[in-house]
Amino acid sequence: MGISWKSLKLFTGFSLAIALTQFVGANTTAQAADTVVVRVGLFEESVSLTELQKTAETGKLPPNLQSYTNKLSEDQRRFLVGALRMKVPINVVTLNRLLNTQVGTTILSDFSTALVRKDKAGVQAIRAGLILGSTAKQGLSVLSFIAAYPSKRLEINLPQALTVASTFNAGFWRTQQFMLAIAPRIDPYKPQISLPFDPSQPGNAQVQVLNLNLNDQKRQRNIAVDIYWSSAVTADKPVIIYSHGMGSVRSDLRYLAEHLASHGYIFVALEHPGSNTAYVNSALEGKTRFLKPQEFLERPRDVSFILDELEKLNQTANNPLQGKLATNNVMVIGYSFGGGTALSVAGGELQLEQLKQRCKNNLTVLSAGETLQCIAQELPENSYQLRDTRITQAIAFNPTASLMFGETGLTKVQVPTLVLAGSADKTTPALTEQIMAFAKIPSPKWLVGIVGGTHLSVKDPAYTLDQIGQPNTPFSGGEVVGEQAADVRKFVKAITLAMAAQLTTEAEKYAIFLTSDYAQVASTKEFPFRLVREIPPDVLRVEK
Repeated sequence: MGISWKSLKLFTGFSLAIALTQFVGANTTAQAADTVVVRVGLFEESVSLTELQKTAETGKLPPNLQSYTNKLSEDQRRFLVGALRMKVPINVVTLNRLLNTQVGTTILSDFSTALVRKDKAGVQAIRAGLILGSTAKQGLSVLSFIAAYPSKRLEINLPQALTVASTFNAGFWRTQQFMLAIAPRIDPYKPQISLPFDPSQPGNAQVQVLNLNLNDQKRQRNIAVDIYWSSAVTADKPVIIYSHGMGSVRSDLRYLAEHLASHGYIFVALEHPGSNTAYVNSALEGKTRFLKPQEFLERPRDVSFILDELEKLNQTANNPLQGKLATNNVMVIGYSFGGGTALSVAGGELQLEQLKQRCKNNLTVLSAGETLQCIAQELPENSYQLRDTRITQAIAFNPTASLMFGETGLTKVQVPTLVLAGSADKTTPALTEQIMAFAKIPSPKWLVGIVGGTHLSVKDPAYTLDQIGQPNTPFSGGEVVGEQAADVRKFVKAITLAMAAQLTTEAEKYAIFLTSDYAQVASTKEFPFRLVREIPPDVLRVEK
């Protein structure tokens, strides 16, 4: 997904609001009651809205819930307080649209199982509380939801609430268990290699940027493009085209674009108008839905359209790139949702039959990336092949790949592919989204693991400033970005340049940087890097 903090809060914030009300809640509506009852078997405790508001102000949990909260860890207590303080940037129109999607309705149904109501109207009550809560002066939050909940008495089945909450983002927790299980297999060692140079260092050529706005009249899509290039450019090197994540922008890997351009590559960064920051901001204003299912098809078509336009540009007189664009030798790079786009144009087939079944219920266990993929269930067909034969190599950073390609869609990838995963990625958890997906991709292929890396670690630091001070939740937060992730970006520059060189006469010279030995040498104390070409079958059996 990309993914900006604002768009992630829009997509998962209302789920968090529902979740917290399963532990605490109250009402100040027409059936005025400011008390919620937390039940465990025959025992019960209550807490008032006033007490919760005081908790949000002071950070101290209500004394009358100590029999429960004393059993929580310090991190869990901080999470509860942070959730009470969290505001979700969404207006009533946008929220209503989101709740009326198939995904929204299913999540409401999942959470309603933790409510004790004689009228069995839990779904309707949660929906009403969210809608009314979003109209509050301070906006939607756990507290405004509680204040708007339409019931004289709110009862929470705590064991069931804990069961639901314990499944939040199951892919992330499965990844952590998997990493612990295979830890002995990825222990560091000291390789005996000699490196000829440092591929993370910039080239000598000065980088320039050509900005274009291209209009696909057939599909009515205006696509902004930034072309990074330098005087070192030649037609012997591949064109590199980049697809950004959900709710992001084309320049969110600018440091990588400049690095590759300084080494003589043409880096083409395009912006998808149906899933960029501007589009998400429009959704936040209630002007459109969060994501249309057609975007799963339009994003790969955006890539193909831009390649068509580059072919024309290559033949256009009096432009600096005339005759230098190798549009039949293209490496695609995609990040997050864009990683799924990259795998699609590389030959990965969208296979939606199983996705449509999986996304019918129990969505609380899914990560943000998996929930995003569930939007594809609204597409009419069960399979789509969007390969562009001009793509000769692919890199997918933290891609969405668990559901949208089904069981065999990724076996149809036709080009050498590198997949990067971060072990602490909550948005697109490594095990479900990258490791298991990588196992299905045909060779030649490379799997790069950033131990300790999060979803946003690879992004340009200029686009992660909004992460400062964000709460750490089961869905988001805890991102390692900016200067903390400098080692990650340095490694990304090295392996990406080495991959691009595999499509040139310098392939052998750079091959050493695509080995497990180099990953070990490049590792730092904060970030152990790992690289494998295949995953032994018994390793995946560890997870089952």
